[in-house]
Amino acid sequence: MHNEFANRVVVITGAAGNLGRAVAAAFAAKGARLAMLDLNEQGIQAVIDELPTGSDARAYTVNLLESESVNQTMERVMAHFGRIDVLANIAGGFAMGPLIQDTEDAQWDFMMNLNARSVFYTCRAAIPNMLENGGGRIINVSARAALEGKARMGPYCASKAAVKTLTESLAAENKFDNINVNCILPGTIDTPQNREAMPEANFNNWVPPAALADVVVFLASEAARCVTGAAIPVYGKS
Repeated sequence: MHNEFANRVVVITGAAGNLGRAVAAAFAAKGARLAMLDLNEQGIQAVIDELPTGSDARAYTVNLLESESVNQTMERVMAHFGRIDVLANIAGGFAMGPLIQDTEDAQWDFMMNLNARSVFYTCRAAIPNMLENGGGRIINVSARAALEGKARMGPYCASKAAVKTLTESLAAENKFDNINVNCILPGTIDTPQNREAMPEANFNNWVPPAALADVVVFLASEAARCVTGAAIPVYGKS
């Protein structure tokens, strides 16, 4: 086990999902201490059970769409681990929708809350601790769709564009305090759900979760110490 992240505390949201699982495994392999956040408690525990023996990982059930739940959970994380060194905002989701004129409030709110509000809440809760401890790293998940709006994807594209812009604002606010904030722009991720939804596609062109996890770990590492405010394309061959 490489110990590049030994004793560094990494908070991972969406830890029970496909990408969350890959990110957790990548950080655990480098010796990080993991605070695993998700709404699905059983799902988090299943991911923890897959980690290498001796991994220091703890499950936290949280509703990322409720500020009080996020605040309380972050306080529990800091009470147990003492600090937050890396915040990996992996939670998020995708949904196609109707035309904008046919989009209902609930459809708009669902995408904006899941993808953008959740990042706002977690960053707001974590940054004061990072400032106290002399720095940190934040990695958000935006999307290729943040760069160009697509038909019937308005709320999704807008929510991921919000993540990219929020990342840039956070980077500008914290660049003199040793807090680097970046985001990744995944193309189509090779997940069971995407394979089921697009069975005719060439899966070899998609991005494996482990490849995205490698980029997240890089952005959290000392090698990326001069990278902040970036939106890193990770498109695979698509």
